[in-house]
Amino acid sequence: MDILSAYNLIIELSVIIIISFLFDRISKRTNVPSVLMLIALGIIIQYVLKIFNFGAFDFFPILELLGIVGLIMIVLEAALDLKLEKSKIGPITKSLVIALISLVGSAYAAALIIVSLIDGMTMAQAWLYATPLSILSSAVIIPSVENLTPKKKEFHIYEGTFSDILGIMMFYLIIQLMSPGEESAVASFSISFLATVVFSVVISYIIILIFQRIERRAKLFLLIAVLLLLYALGKKLHLSSLIIILIFGLILSNTNVFFKGKLAKVLKDEIVKDMYHELHMITAETAFVVRTLFFVVFGLSIVVTSLLSLKVALISLLVLASIFAIRWIVLRVFIGKDIRPQLFIAPRGLITVLLFYAIPENLKVESFEPGILLFVVIGTSLIMTYALIDNKKKEARLAQIERQTAVIDIEKSGEVSDDLPLEDEIIQEKDFLDDDIQELDINEQPE
Repeated sequence: MDILSAYNLIIELSVIIIISFLFDRISKRTNVPSVLMLIALGIIIQYVLKIFNFGAFDFFPILELLGIVGLIMIVLEAALDLKLEKSKIGPITKSLVIALISLVGSAYAAALIIVSLIDGMTMAQAWLYATPLSILSSAVIIPSVENLTPKKKEFHIYEGTFSDILGIMMFYLIIQLMSPGEESAVASFSISFLATVVFSVVISYIIILIFQRIERRAKLFLLIAVLLLLYALGKKLHLSSLIIILIFGLILSNTNVFFKGKLAKVLKDEIVKDMYHELHMITAETAFVVRTLFFVVFGLSIVVTSLLSLKVALISLLVLASIFAIRWIVLRVFIGKDIRPQLFIAPRGLITVLLFYAIPENLKVESFEPGILLFVVIGTSLIMTYALIDNKKKEARLAQIERQTAVIDIEKSGEVSDDLPLEDEIIQEKDFLDDDIQELDINEQPE
């Protein structure tokens, strides 16, 4: 049977997307990242193909394409969620600093581990391999933090987005530094970055002003095509193309900040707002589909037996330990004691995999086991899962204690309130919660 025939492909893709939707629902109820379920689905499909002798397939071109499109959609989706207000300057700045220090610190620690335990690896190459392992995955974080408090959710969205962008920039800077004849790589990279920022701002204004005048209903896919084209051309010109996507999303979602004075008069406010809401919806839907296919294909392409290597396990565990040790230090310095579950929400995912496969052939080290990549992706996701489940239980206990406190206050005052229909039930629960109150650390009350 030809599994790549047109109708079979339609059936296969449709079933995968339906299953992914179910995984998404399960994830929201259990806090188990859908990424893990998608990778597992890919691994199962891989073994089914082997059992029925369907032959070997080269999934790398598909993986690379899905990764690039997924990256663009995820960053655009995150940028459309960011609101630039005076009250947000502090949280945004803090998230940026935390993301930068965590990225560089984790990469340095991972590089030391890699260069010490893998033969034939120079420190420069170790930095190159360590960088993807040090980048947070906004593709995993954003859908996973829905149930956190608004302040913590906002922090994770900012941090994940900044980590993606800074990590990609750092990765390509290292490649430039390692390329022959690039003595002034830092200077050329800085010039390229500034040029990209200026170009991004100008082109974003132009795109918004032009597209607000287009009346065709299909213009949003035209807009996405333009952004994809700009990203690809930017990469060809060695620009920091992701900056283009980020700045466009920021300007579109904050027109009240960027369109002032004379510019405000040429802006068709209602049309642009509609364009923003529709693009946000399409971007979210597209990101979901692309993310689904990416992680399933990744599961199809990985070599599971590499996880059985003791050396792979040792290196991976040391990298995981360094990630959370550095994260603990950084969060304690910048946030304080209330760092749960933030400490454990540090998953690796799409960016990590994409950049690993983007390492140039001349800089690759054969002795580096891809199993380390898979181990770290799965390990950080499992740790995040545990933290989110534990946080959910803790919040439930706190809610019960708050209800009990309200009942105690009523009993002391001798008043019965019609506003508390569950009063009898709460009183019955009171005795069972006494132990919880004693065990609970009062300093960990929710914000």
